[in-house]
Amino acid sequence: MQLALSWFERIRNVMRARLPSLPANDLLRDQNYRRIFASVVITHFGAQITMLALPLTAVTVLNATPTQMGFLMAFEIAPFVLLSLPAGVWLDRVKKLPVYVAGELVFAVALLTVPIAAWTNVLSMTWLYVIGFILGTVHVVAGSAAQIVLTQIVSRERLVEAHSKNALAVSGSEIAGPGIAGALIKIMGAPIAIAFDAILIFGAVVLLRGIRVEETIAPRGNANFWSQLKDGVRFVARTKLLWTMALFVGLWQMFHHMAAVVQILVASRELGMSAQTIGLCYVGMGVGTIAASVYGKRVSERFGPGPTLVVGFGVSGIGWLALSLAPANTFGMLLFGFMLTCFSAGATVLFVNFLSLRQSVTPEWLLGRMTSTMRWLILIGAGPGALIGGYVGEHVGLRASLALAGGGALVLTLIASRNLLLMNTRALPKPAE
Repeated sequence: MQLALSWFERIRNVMRARLPSLPANDLLRDQNYRRIFASVVITHFGAQITMLALPLTAVTVLNATPTQMGFLMAFEIAPFVLLSLPAGVWLDRVKKLPVYVAGELVFAVALLTVPIAAWTNVLSMTWLYVIGFILGTVHVVAGSAAQIVLTQIVSRERLVEAHSKNALAVSGSEIAGPGIAGALIKIMGAPIAIAFDAILIFGAVVLLRGIRVEETIAPRGNANFWSQLKDGVRFVARTKLLWTMALFVGLWQMFHHMAAVVQILVASRELGMSAQTIGLCYVGMGVGTIAASVYGKRVSERFGPGPTLVVGFGVSGIGWLALSLAPANTFGMLLFGFMLTCFSAGATVLFVNFLSLRQSVTPEWLLGRMTSTMRWLILIGAGPGALIGGYVGEHVGLRASLALAGGGALVLTLIASRNLLLMNTRALPKPAE
């Protein structure tokens, strides 16, 4: 906790020192947004550790098979399918900031159980499945709350700017985090390194507790829980832009999880990379995110958020295809970093525009139910994608899963580029009736 607070103080001092050089209307001049921004930096820095350490714990400590890795990812995704819709109704009935803060605390405690279980020799794949389900549940509830809190702090016309700044914060963590994560994993072991992420999250909670926001809860009237749930689903179904985006992004998520479930296995078993080398390659994610954050807003302003979203599909697909062809030498390691760069750049431009579009078109009183419905829709195919990736990886070949994901993403890009609604969306829309 003390280390996390020290990081917080350093980030806050740097940001304060930089404030005089910021434009008068810069979002970072807003105290609430600064806290959100700093918490994003801290939590995503720690996330670089867990992103590497959790699957490496399964692969190196528990010797997981590709199928087991598919199940691990499926357990992380299951809460999105099971809980997203009721969570959205519930979020529209409560204040979101306390939910966000509580979720971060649960996340930290769940992570701490992994090194404790490893130390007491009770760690197993079943344990990791349970932890994956808990982490997924937090992402469903607290993650949705976090997105809504941002809309309460930032005006709608500045959502693209806010999401771009947050992506830039993530990119900084992705540049510094993976190398440090790899070193921590090498020195302490993957399970123990996860505890460091938990400590950082506790520090982020301190930041979030200082946010002051006036939250308005819509009156419930006579509507019961299930009728309100149907209102959210009905709104998405009647808003053509929302269900069109859900269809395409949902298919992309299926391909993404098909590739993600085998990429660590390819790096460690096919390319012979160590945990520290894998961590260094993950710096490529930061490079991709920075490039997409710096230039993505300009591209979106010039070509429109709809076409820019489609570009994200293709960029990530190119990376997955490239890794499927990587040789077991230094060039193959470079291709692993290239894949991560393509994925992060594609995912960043995709989700910055996707989040901005769906939040702009939705009335404030429906944001919770829209967010949960959209997250449910786009992740329906993620679990099957992870299971397919694991099955194909174990019975056909790890590279086959990557080739299937990359080829699928490129076909998706071609189809989406012919969708007139997406390609003609050149500005953020007004809230739908």
